[in-house]
Amino acid sequence: MLQTLRQLDHELFIYLNGQHHAWLDPVMIALSDKYFWVPAYLGLIVYLIYQYRRRGVLMILMLVLAVALADSISSGLFKPYFGRLRPCHDPQFSEVVNIVKGCGGQFGFLSSHAANTFVLAAFLTIILPPRYLKFKLLLFLWAFLVSYSRIYMGVHFPADIVGGGLLGVLLGWLVSILYFRMERFPYFRK
Repeated sequence: MLQTLRQLDHELFIYLNGQHHAWLDPVMIALSDKYFWVPAYLGLIVYLIYQYRRRGVLMILMLVLAVALADSISSGLFKPYFGRLRPCHDPQFSEVVNIVKGCGGQFGFLSSHAANTFVLAAFLTIILPPRYLKFKLLLFLWAFLVSYSRIYMGVHFPADIVGGGLLGVLLGWLVSILYFRMERFPYFRK
C-alpha cells in the first residue's frame, strides 16, 4: 500500500512538474517568494488593527504564533525526522525534474510553504465572521497556488504539499481555539 502511494506521488509529481511554460516560470517564482507577499501581509495587519482594534492585535499575535508553529514543526521536526529528499536532490529524478530556481534544503517532507500558507488561511477562515466568505475563499486559493508553485519549481512532491497543508489546517484550528479563549478577556473586548 505504501509503495503504491509513493509511486502515485512520484507519477503525479512528474506530471505536474512537467507542465512548464516560459511565461509561467516568473509567476511561480513570485508565488513562491515569501518577500513578494510582504505588502499583502502588511495590508492585512493594517486592516485587522483598523477594523478590530485590540482584537485585531490579538488576531495578529495568534497568527504569528500559528505560522511560527507551522514553520518550526515542518522544518525543525518533520524534515529531519523523515529525511525525504526533495525531488531536485533525489538522484532518481535528476533526469526528469524541471528546476526553475534553485533547490533549497536537502529534505522536503513536510512543505513549510504549504504549512505556513494553509495555517494562515485556516486560522483566518475560522476566526473571521461569515461576511468575509470571498476573502476566505481567496485565502485558500492563494495557499493552493503557493503550494502548487513548489511542485512546479521542482522542490516538493505532492505528498509533501498535502502533508504540509494538513499540518497547517490542524494548527490553524488549534490556535483558533486559543484565540477564542483569549478573546473573552475584557481587554480585547474594546
